[in-house]
Amino acid sequence: MIELYYWPTPNGHKITIFLEESELEYEIHPIDIRVGEQFQPDFLKISPNNRMPAIIDRHPFGLPADDGSAISVFESGAILQYLAEKTGKFLPTNLRDRTIVMEWLFWQMGGLGPMAGQNHHFSQYAPEKIPYAIDRYVKETNRLYGVLDHQLEEKDYIAGEYSIADMACYPWVLLHKHQQQNIEDFPNLQAWLAKISERPAVIRAYDKAKSFAGQPTITEESKKILFGQTAANLKPEK
Repeated sequence: MIELYYWPTPNGHKITIFLEESELEYEIHPIDIRVGEQFQPDFLKISPNNRMPAIIDRHPFGLPADDGSAISVFESGAILQYLAEKTGKFLPTNLRDRTIVMEWLFWQMGGLGPMAGQNHHFSQYAPEKIPYAIDRYVKETNRLYGVLDHQLEEKDYIAGEYSIADMACYPWVLLHKHQQQNIEDFPNLQAWLAKISERPAVIRAYDKAKSFAGQPTITEESKKILFGQTAANLKPEK
């Protein structure tokens, strides 16, 4: 059983997509980031960066030196890698193909996600609209879309075969309108996006998110929680 600590954000969607694709048994524990549940001491024990998603695997795959006790994993990229290795799915075993998948997984974690996230912040959530900041991140998002569009030339999926690289990138590109990107400028990316959107497991993953909708994700009060963090917030109980 996988216990998934989740909220319906792009990083949260990555993990429900994998879990639905792999048909692993899992249970969602909502972490409402709007009200600060990510700072609860019990959550900080498994996710010290006070970010979801995180998982607890109650039945981890066993290595000879492993005692079989539960394993917790935080950071969405690390979770995808862990689950892929656990199941033997969506991550090639041969060195060359595996390296390509891991390159694009890290590209998303270090580039597309952070840059698109800053794009969202300065365009939609910042109390003061700073033209330089908005222009900086909209243009950088555009550059990254171009990189991915080029990678997808003559390919159905980022690394050739469907993998955790696609699962990592898809939830961020799906928000192209929020990022002020015209997806029609990137025909390979547009075709890839449509192809993944039609996968039954992806549809199921996004259906899971609907039960957490219904209230504004961001309010003035939640902005103070989400964007006003300091080290003082990160004090898990011993």
